[in-house]
Amino acid sequence: MTRADYSTSATIVIMVLGATVGETLIAAAMTRVGDLDEIRAHSGLPGAIRAVLSEPRLLGGIACMAISFFALLFALSGADLSLVAPATNSLTFVTTAVAAKFFLHENVDRRRWLAALCVCAGVALLAR
Repeated sequence: MTRADYSTSATIVIMVLGATVGETLIAAAMTRVGDLDEIRAHSGLPGAIRAVLSEPRLLGGIACMAISFFALLFALSGADLSLVAPATNSLTFVTTAVAAKFFLHENVDRRRWLAALCVCAGVALLAR
């Protein structure tokens, strides 16, 4: 592998981790905030906005998603979109399923695990 290949691979890893951590933190934040319709009915729209923006996990999730976005820009400056987009999107699908299961304690059924395995196989084919 050339130096550019390592750089692209490292950037893809940063993108996947940033997006996974960001999405997980945002999901955890919104679960903690609760039903926005109830908050809005009780406190109005400003109360709902305040409830969301005062949740630290949301702000952390947004920061991680921003890191992922800037890593995407960096990756696209040195690699083809036809490699970067499928690799990051498919790997993010796999890592978010793992994060949902183990960090958010969601029920991830067999179909999703099978889909994740198929995605991994597709990424392996793409990488060759």
